[in-house]
Amino acid sequence: MTSLHSSRQATPRSASPRWRRAMPVNPRSLALLVALLALILFNIAITPNFLEWQTLSVNVSQVSTIAIVAIGMTLVIATGGIDLSVGAVMALAGALAPLIFLSEFGQQAPLAMTLVAIVVALAVAVACGLFNGVLVSRFGVQPIIATLVLFISGRGLAQVLTNGNLQTFDNPAFEFLGAGRLLGLPFQGWLVVVIALVVAWVIARTRYGRYLLATGGNPQAARMAGVPVTRVKLAAYTSCALLAGLAGLITVAINSASDAAKNGNLMELDAIAAAVVGGALLKGGKAPIAGVILGAAIIQLVRYTLLANGVADEVALVVKAAIIVLAVYLQTPRGAH
Repeated sequence: MTSLHSSRQATPRSASPRWRRAMPVNPRSLALLVALLALILFNIAITPNFLEWQTLSVNVSQVSTIAIVAIGMTLVIATGGIDLSVGAVMALAGALAPLIFLSEFGQQAPLAMTLVAIVVALAVAVACGLFNGVLVSRFGVQPIIATLVLFISGRGLAQVLTNGNLQTFDNPAFEFLGAGRLLGLPFQGWLVVVIALVVAWVIARTRYGRYLLATGGNPQAARMAGVPVTRVKLAAYTSCALLAGLAGLITVAINSASDAAKNGNLMELDAIAAAVVGGALLKGGKAPIAGVILGAAIIQLVRYTLLANGVADEVALVVKAAIIVLAVYLQTPRGAH
């Protein structure tokens, strides 16, 4: 009875204050906001046409997919794990949807089959997340190894399904995911806001949010306190894959084409970078959604700044890797070895 009583007290304390952990207003978030504003001012000064509405739309469109995947990645990182398969899941979901609505049945009932295509693609993404989650939570496979399986096979499966061909299409209903506008801004930008608010609320206000942070903070103590660690991890990996699948559909809709070889390529790097820059701890126990959104915006704007000013994309990759190293260094307690 004593251990049960203490465990009930320990879980809320480890997650408190819950809302601040999900949507933090702290020096780190303020520093991220200052960094973002500095990047914006820098681009205003040196980047041609930066203040044009088209430039804003392009950046919102591109940062949206990073932010959506990064939110899912943050849930996994909060458990102390990692998911290397998000790019492959994007490719798989992005390949499946056009296959369905471009099929013979799809041509007979375009709108209905478009909805079916989206549902099926997201269901397959969920299945991928369940696969990862089962390997990690039930069989004890290290997350980096467990998700490496789909990292390798998922994109290969997508290329097999499409015979390695580029799928092009003209489907206004589906393309709304990537080209639609709401109040003048890209639809996916608003989608990011909704997802971020929902996930932040779940982390801050629900039992699952408390369990998630407790699992990442100390899995053994959480399990002794009665936290269903296996189910918590399973839900985190499933949610991550679901959001990756959604990002894959958005990317395909933006391009009006599906390229299994390129869709989601290196998204793992962007998602992890955004999460870590935003304040997620690789050891787990923290899920600052507001910081992750700012991190995604910074990652995208750094890449845009370099490319818009004639710097090769390969250099942008090196810069993003350096940002991850710096963020991890800043998280490391001084004196730690």
